[in-house]
Amino acid sequence: TAASEAVNEITDACTRMAESKTGALIVIAHEAPLDDIISTGDKIDASIHRRLIMNLFFKNSPLHDGALVIAGGRIAAARCTLPMTQRKNIPANYGMRHKAAIGVTEETDADAIVVSEETGRISFVQGGTVTTITNINELKLLLSSSMGK
Repeated sequence: TAASEAVNEITDACTRMAESKTGALIVIAHEAPLDDIISTGDKIDASIHRRLIMNLFFKNSPLHDGALVIAGGRIAAARCTLPMTQRKNIPANYGMRHKAAIGVTEETDADAIVVSEETGRISFVQGGTVTTITNINELKLLLSSSMGK
């Protein structure tokens, strides 16, 4: 199915970016329209492909800062600005990407994936809760349920 193909493409891109410590922030929209967030970035409207995702987050790419938004099974936009969480009890090792991922998942029903530039660790964020991914099948399962919504 298209959803499982998208899950594989995103999972593969995240795995490769984690290996090369390429920071990434991917938001997966659900019911709540993310038009306000999409309008802060550059509209793309493209199929979900691992190479495109990796290219968008490549260090010197003009679009590597900010979030990539996936909506309606497509890459909607890149370089988007997300709302930051206002919570104070965030672990000190969480940077801007984690704070933005927590913020967008607190304010909307979207889910988010963060690849840490510092550690190469992948986190899945849902409802303001951060889950550190310990193996790639865990990410596949979380993404599958997220993209199946």
